[in-house]
Amino acid sequence: MDFSVLMSVYIKEQPAYLNEALYSIFEQTMPPDEVIVVKDGPLTDELEQVLNSYEKEKENLKIVSLPDNVGLGKALHIGMGYCKNEIIARMDSDDICKSNRFEVQINFMKSHPEISVVGTWVEEFSESKDQIESVRQLPLEHEKLLKFMKWRNPFNHMTVMFRKRDVECVGGYQPFYLLEDYYLWNRMANGGFQFANIGESLLWARGGYEMLKRRGGGRYVVSEYHLLNFMRESGRINLCEFVFSLSVKSVVRLIGKRGRALLYRMFLRK
Repeated sequence: MDFSVLMSVYIKEQPAYLNEALYSIFEQTMPPDEVIVVKDGPLTDELEQVLNSYEKEKENLKIVSLPDNVGLGKALHIGMGYCKNEIIARMDSDDICKSNRFEVQINFMKSHPEISVVGTWVEEFSESKDQIESVRQLPLEHEKLLKFMKWRNPFNHMTVMFRKRDVECVGGYQPFYLLEDYYLWNRMANGGFQFANIGESLLWARGGYEMLKRRGGGRYVVSEYHLLNFMRESGRINLCEFVFSLSVKSVVRLIGKRGRALLYRMFLRK
């Protein structure tokens, strides 16, 4: 089963992290036949060097250059248009796939044709993937995921593999500040598409204080308000759930990175 990998990279990424991410994609037990990397606006010379070195060696690497930074949602929407395959795997430019990630997910998609999106668990680290700080485990079955997504994102976005036509049926990725994927999963749930997670960590994700810092602030609260309001209007949550969820999420976003780290370690991670 042929499949594409879709990645977006922007100017603030670290060249060493991008190199590790790309290496982990091409060194799979079941490598993709196509890798689409969207350059979301101008990049540093160092990032360009990493991409150029892979482009010279990998004929299946296609780079899409955007003149301006448009944000993750729009960049992925554009990138999907360049993917020739029906199956698309997402990947972030600073994470590391385990060598059997794509093989496990492709085999799952083959044996579960009713599933539109499948994700996996992740192991989070700060300095080295040999020193795991936490594991983000998520429910596995569709019905449990629908209940879970009332409160939290049902997927580790960088791990998902999906059927292109199903994502396109709901309009694909759309701009939604920091919550592009959560917004997409809600629209797909509204459309009756089926979800699953694989109960295995198939990716190392960079976490720690830098990740927690990015997950805080007033703009995050505003974005979550709009998403929760969309969920309420579409019937995914009721008014009481809306108020409770917004209150809890606002505290988490505004408490500060040290307090946020403590809450994540105590309640949101294994």
